[in-house]
Amino acid sequence: MARSAHLLRSLPLLLVCPVLLVIAAVAMAASDVLWMLFGRSRRPDCQKRNTGSASVVIPNWNGRDLLERYLPSVIEAMAGNPDNEVIVVDNGSADGSAEFVRQRFPQVHLIALETNLGFGGGSTAGFRAAKNDIVVLLNSDMRVAPDFLAPLLQGFQDDRVFAVACQIFFSDPDNRREETGLSEAHWREGTLRVRHRIDSAVTGLYPCFYGGGGSTAFDRRRFLELGGFDPLLRPFYLEDTDIGYLAWKRGWTVLYQPLSRVWHEHRGTIGKHFTRAYIESVYQKNFALFTWKNIHSWNKLVPHFLFALAGAVASSISGDAPHRANAAGLCRAFLQLPGALASRWRARSLASIDDDEAFRRPLGGYYRDRFQAASEPAPERPRVLFASPYPICPPVHGGAVFMHATLEALVEHCDVHLICLLEAPDQRHAHEGLARLFSSAEFVLDIERRPHGAGSILPHAVREYASDDLAWLIHRQILTQRIDVVQLEYTPFAQYAHGFHHIVEALFEHDVYFQSVGRGIAGPLAVLEYLRALRFELRALDRFDRIQACTRENRDYILQFRPRLEARVQDGQRAAIETSRYPYQAAGREPATMLFLGSFRHLPNRDALDWFVHRVLPHVLKRKPEARLVIVGSEPPPRHAFPPGSTIELRGFVEDVREPLSRYAVFVCPILSGSGVRVKLLEAFASGIPVVSTRIGAEGLARDDGQFCALADDPVEFAAKVVQLLDAPERAAAMAARARNEVLQNWDATALTRRLVGSYREALAGKRRAKISEPALV
Repeated sequence: MARSAHLLRSLPLLLVCPVLLVIAAVAMAASDVLWMLFGRSRRPDCQKRNTGSASVVIPNWNGRDLLERYLPSVIEAMAGNPDNEVIVVDNGSADGSAEFVRQRFPQVHLIALETNLGFGGGSTAGFRAAKNDIVVLLNSDMRVAPDFLAPLLQGFQDDRVFAVACQIFFSDPDNRREETGLSEAHWREGTLRVRHRIDSAVTGLYPCFYGGGGSTAFDRRRFLELGGFDPLLRPFYLEDTDIGYLAWKRGWTVLYQPLSRVWHEHRGTIGKHFTRAYIESVYQKNFALFTWKNIHSWNKLVPHFLFALAGAVASSISGDAPHRANAAGLCRAFLQLPGALASRWRARSLASIDDDEAFRRPLGGYYRDRFQAASEPAPERPRVLFASPYPICPPVHGGAVFMHATLEALVEHCDVHLICLLEAPDQRHAHEGLARLFSSAEFVLDIERRPHGAGSILPHAVREYASDDLAWLIHRQILTQRIDVVQLEYTPFAQYAHGFHHIVEALFEHDVYFQSVGRGIAGPLAVLEYLRALRFELRALDRFDRIQACTRENRDYILQFRPRLEARVQDGQRAAIETSRYPYQAAGREPATMLFLGSFRHLPNRDALDWFVHRVLPHVLKRKPEARLVIVGSEPPPRHAFPPGSTIELRGFVEDVREPLSRYAVFVCPILSGSGVRVKLLEAFASGIPVVSTRIGAEGLARDDGQFCALADDPVEFAAKVVQLLDAPERAAAMAARARNEVLQNWDATALTRRLVGSYREALAGKRRAKISEPALV
């Protein structure tokens, strides 16, 4: 009943929304055409500023009780320098605020306005009256730490800085910190999404999307150059977000300073005078106006209008939701369309970079790339961020073996910083020994895995690892650890590449994901996943400076689809093991035994074992009844899934695979799908156990039957090869010796990692020499 009533109340506004949105879009398009014909850009302010003192501006409206409580802390904090000043701008209060300030705080500069100009108007009046180049804007409900000012002024040592935001706490420690000062924003589903981060690892100056209007220091001249807080957004909210975005587009920066601490009585003023419903309606209206003023790329504006209309319909049916448009908010915004067009023209005249670049620069990785790395030479010892979607220790699956071997060799040549996703808390202990090798290590346990979505355009394996928190962590580490090279492991992490200008990004394609999916297609859902994988992977590869393929075959396969990447796709750098860890056992193996090794969480291993047990093993037993199959690997199928009898031994997970590799007579690798190098084969080759494999299983390692391993794809032929090796141990040992020598020469981690580091240095030298111009405006 409540939903029906809400829909009926919303229906008249909802019916006119499509017409109003079309009119707004046409008007904005016409304005943009006129700008292209007659518009002129304004040059940014380049004057030097004095950062030795500051003015504090506090807008007030009927907040006498707040001034009484919090103004003393501000006066105390500013008292150390006679050039500092405190200004209170009274917005026509009716509670005697102005007279109270005159009598109680005569040292404060009072500006008493006759009418309420709103937060933005009152703030701008204070900026105009301030005598210092740096103005700290504070809410009247804000208490400051005695030493809050010096860290803010420190942030203005960089000439590009427009504003520096304080770290915000709430007066009531039991309240959830909805605002912290460390703001971030994304453009998603046709609208701006903003939030505040709590991150104790950010201990110094750090980029943020905007500085909160009631807790930030600004460059006074630049603030006024941008026009101050736009009256378009009256009576409150998003004025600070708006001017922060204008500053980024102007080519300036906004920073967060965690050492400057303030305490906020959240909505201490607004919440006393306006209803929650009215506050939210203003919020919705201003999100639309922000877009109409500031977003100049029609690649973003067209989805905005579509999502706005869809959001209005959804809100009318299901009720209002944060960051979803509603009909009332859109209609209120339309009533201000003339003002929005005037503000849009001004915003275009102030912009030096486009919207995409303006959203990138506040992110930690982009900030380092654009403002730090460009001026640094290519280092002899690069700082490498190594990010893995899977646990590395113990190295019980193929990818972990490769990563472990590379990392142990990489620390000899680079300063390595690790990000590793874990699946359970107890896995952290297993990584302690490895973590001591690194300059820093971050282990992530609580990533929210997104469920498979039939309508998602992302492949399942990629969507599962799509996380705003993980993206934030990667950006944070790039900036705080001054990273030169970002090494992303596996295709699911390719979504975190950005196409940096001065930082190298490398992807280890442990297997070519769309090839692996394509080889196992069975049914329409698998076809859909293949198409998703093909689209995602080919697009993602374009963003990387280096793509490390396991084998020459994998490299050639990628280049069939992306020949323009020939200079970037390399093999012979990452598919490696530490051969010295595997003792070579040429004789003394248990006769008539076969070893299958693999993690059964991996679908190709499950399919391979099923094929071998039901299609191959009966032919082996027919010719050699005493033969026995030993299955080693985590999460194996249940015993009842196999034919009855004593020919199969299920050992499950073992701590050290070197023991079974040195014990049994023949290694079987009946892989039928997937892509990349089988680590288990490299381990088998290094250990001296003779191998029989399918050609897909030995892809990239063995091309000729009998050179390094026996090759067969037919079940009967595969069984015959196994029996031959069991019956001719001397011949089998000779083949195993050749395989061991191949691993030593071409697949050893120490030698391959030296090539990898050389590739890093080459790519860095090319990028740091390149001159990158400012992105063109859209």
